Amino acid sequence: MPRPFRISRRAMLGGAGTLLALPWLEAMSPVGRKVRAADETALRFLAWYVPNGMHMPSWTPQNSGPNYDLPLILEPLAPLQADVSVLTGLANFPAEPEVSGDHASGTSAFLTATHVNKSESDIYNNISVDQVLANALGHMTQHASLQLGLEGGGNIGNCDSGYSCAYARNISWANPTTPMPKLTEPQVVFDLLFAGFDPTATTAELEARREQRLSVLDYALDDIKSLRLKLGKSDQIKLDQHLTGVHDLEKRINDEAIVPICELPPNWSGLYGDFPTQVDLMIDIMLLAMQCDLTRIITFMFQNAQTNRDYTFIGAPGSHHVISHHMSIQQNHDKLGIIGQWEILQFAKLLQRMKDTPDTEESNLLDNSLIFFSSEISDGNSHNHDNMPVLLAGSAGGAVTPGRHLVFPNDPPVANLFTTILNTFGVANNTFGDDGTGPLSLL
Repeated sequence: MPRPFRISRRAMLGGAGTLLALPWLEAMSPVGRKVRAADETALRFLAWYVPNGMHMPSWTPQNSGPNYDLPLILEPLAPLQADVSVLTGLANFPAEPEVSGDHASGTSAFLTATHVNKSESDIYNNISVDQVLANALGHMTQHASLQLGLEGGGNIGNCDSGYSCAYARNISWANPTTPMPKLTEPQVVFDLLFAGFDPTATTAELEARREQRLSVLDYALDDIKSLRLKLGKSDQIKLDQHLTGVHDLEKRINDEAIVPICELPPNWSGLYGDFPTQVDLMIDIMLLAMQCDLTRIITFMFQNAQTNRDYTFIGAPGSHHVISHHMSIQQNHDKLGIIGQWEILQFAKLLQRMKDTPDTEESNLLDNSLIFFSSEISDGNSHNHDNMPVLLAGSAGGAVTPGRHLVFPNDPPVANLFTTILNTFGVANNTFGDDGTGPLSLL
């Protein structure tokens, strides 16, 4: 009997300085085992940030526990309700600013739960929860972590009442003085993940690649053909589907004239038609990065703090930041409902794609992940940092029970949720941030 063909979980296809990662295939399973061992299952963490808070009456379910009702903003989660928990009552009090500056101070504390030093130049925060995970688990993947966003901008200057732009434009921090810069250009991220940076490539190979400008698949064609002949029928189908997805994403990126998105001027009133496409491309990239196990830690800033993005294209014209100061005007409430629902729709796109993507023979990407969704403030008019809008999706390989509305009394800190997340990933922290007191029970 011939020995079954097996390949490494981290197998790469290559050629001419290109590295192309593979999805999970049955040929990566241990011989004689139907599923991978527990220590071989990759757990993933993703933090998804949205700016300017939420209209909480259109966000908060009226009943707790499973089968919670879905208010207007959460309606896009209907097909995924069993995979997503709503966490009501959590607070991030270290995010409160010195007098004013809630957007920057809240964003800086989004994943650090730390009260930062208010300054335009003397920045001081703390390490963020994603980077604690990256330090512990990053050696297992090609990229320890990935920082993505949809709106660029530098870290110099005053972005909110005397707070540095570093606080308003970053949620991932390597240490108190080093924010992790995010990538906002889909082509740059695609090239980073799928088009090379092979450390063994020769100068001649890299130069040939630049001159020929071929698809990343063209460079790996020989390896693809050789591998395909060795795979079983089901793995051949998975490989073909994966390669089609890489090719389609690459073509879409090359065809789109995407430029960095800047903050709109105050008098802007036109359509911003390429923004939804940018969102879709980033979702595709995040999915492939996790599917191929290129990284297990991702942070994603939907926009920068205090963004003035105009949502005319979905029927909510005007500056998002200005609208968020709703002044209890119903028209503003209506617009915030539209914007919030659209943001959740984009979040749901990624979750559904993860749920539809096998990770092992018996689980999918969403099963083996924890995804944290929130904002820098709760209500955009009051700028409060209690009763934060928090979602937690996925089950981390069965460690967490999703699909519930959990209501927490007495303002437990978001920092405690971060401690629970760290412990779930095997990082033995007792507390986190400025006000953490221990793990948050999700029972």
